[in-house]
Amino acid sequence: MKLRLLFLLGLLALLRPPAGAQPYANGLTLDGVIALALDQSAVGRQAYTTRETSYWAWRGYQANYRPQLGMQGTLPNFSRAIAPVVQPDGTTSFQSVRINNSDLGLTLSQNIGLTGGQVFVGSVVQRFDDFNGQLRRYNNQPFTVGLAQPLGQFNGLRWARRLEPLRYQESQREYVEARETIAQRVTELYFDVLLEQVNAEVARQNAEATAELLRIGQERFRLGRLSQSDLLQLELNLLDARQAQTQAQLNAQNATVELQAYTGLAEAPALAEPAPAPQPVVAPARALEQARLHRSTTLAFRRRLLQAERDVAQARGTTGFRATLTANLGYVNQATSFTDTYANLQNQQQVGLVFSAPLVDWSRRKAIVKTAELTREQEQRAMAQEERSFEQTVLTQASQFAALAEQLRLAERADSLAQRRYDITRATYLLGRLSLTDLSLASNAKDSAKRNRIFALRACWVAHYRLRALTLYDFDKQAPIVAIR
Repeated sequence: MKLRLLFLLGLLALLRPPAGAQPYANGLTLDGVIALALDQSAVGRQAYTTRETSYWAWRGYQANYRPQLGMQGTLPNFSRAIAPVVQPDGTTSFQSVRINNSDLGLTLSQNIGLTGGQVFVGSVVQRFDDFNGQLRRYNNQPFTVGLAQPLGQFNGLRWARRLEPLRYQESQREYVEARETIAQRVTELYFDVLLEQVNAEVARQNAEATAELLRIGQERFRLGRLSQSDLLQLELNLLDARQAQTQAQLNAQNATVELQAYTGLAEAPALAEPAPAPQPVVAPARALEQARLHRSTTLAFRRRLLQAERDVAQARGTTGFRATLTANLGYVNQATSFTDTYANLQNQQQVGLVFSAPLVDWSRRKAIVKTAELTREQEQRAMAQEERSFEQTVLTQASQFAALAEQLRLAERADSLAQRRYDITRATYLLGRLSLTDLSLASNAKDSAKRNRIFALRACWVAHYRLRALTLYDFDKQAPIVAIR
């Protein structure tokens, strides 16, 4: 009897795949699917486009502090009409006019970030033609230098110099976070497909094994060694196994379609089971330190606080006394020919102060400023709460690493033991020494252990990418994760 049992065990060991063998060894790997998703998926391209948008917004901000050279003009400006002309005696005469009044100017300007003003250098020439009177005149300002300086007003340039660098750095970190989040989501979908493929393979093997058991049971029934009740149960088991196989195939197809839709894969892939995720020793305090150094959330908190301060300054600078000082000086002359305008140039000066001040506003300014201040306080409280929540998330995620690794080790051990138990139970059942119920229990335990191992492997990989996204730090390579243009 022992020899028969050993023979059956050896035969089963040859027929089934060895422990730890990968049914999809020739399929796509997890790293390969993640790389494809980052390169060709809609979410990957969206993250790239968002980063490029932020980059060009940063370039636009930098251009505001550099000299701007521009040309302005109205050329030509021809008019032919009947226009009213006031006569010396006060009457109005309607006369036919044909004129051209064109101008062309060149201006070099520079914003002053410290004061919010602007200095400029310019040159303007104007030409007037009266075609009826055969008259031509030029008005030329070959050189003009001027200043426009707001007084007591909100200085948007100064605040932009403080905010925009933070906004740009934040966008670069958000891009890396988006890529790591995509990797995490792809990992989840990858293991969803892998689990369903494993379920489909298990269901197929169970259906084949159940069909073989039914064949053996029919032989034993004819020999009078199996009851009709057990034979009917074997037939029911085969029907259930085939239904489970069909449902498992449908589930695998649905999971594959979801993975394809997210990653942009053109074909339904067969997936290879990945090795366990890297399990470096990660101290929660160090994970939090790296998150504070590299995560965009830290910059976002600083930017939002500065934004609230900016809104208060804007409320104060746009509701009270406001004035703008303008001044320019240069040379000007007019003549009948363009070259003559450069002879005997005349000095030209202009100084002006435009101001406005509310006299009675029924506390309108106070209400606007108070609203901005209360909004700032509310933002400070919200940021404090968000910061505590973020820190707790990082600490919790980092502290789970060791437990997840232990769960995976136990799940792998349980999978191996459950498979061995099933092999022994099946061989013993074939010898007629165990009931069908015992075999069913062993089969269910085997399938459950295999699924639990995949679940544990999935949890380790998802935690790996989630911690990378939370800290923007690769603890396996001991280096920060940075964006590369």
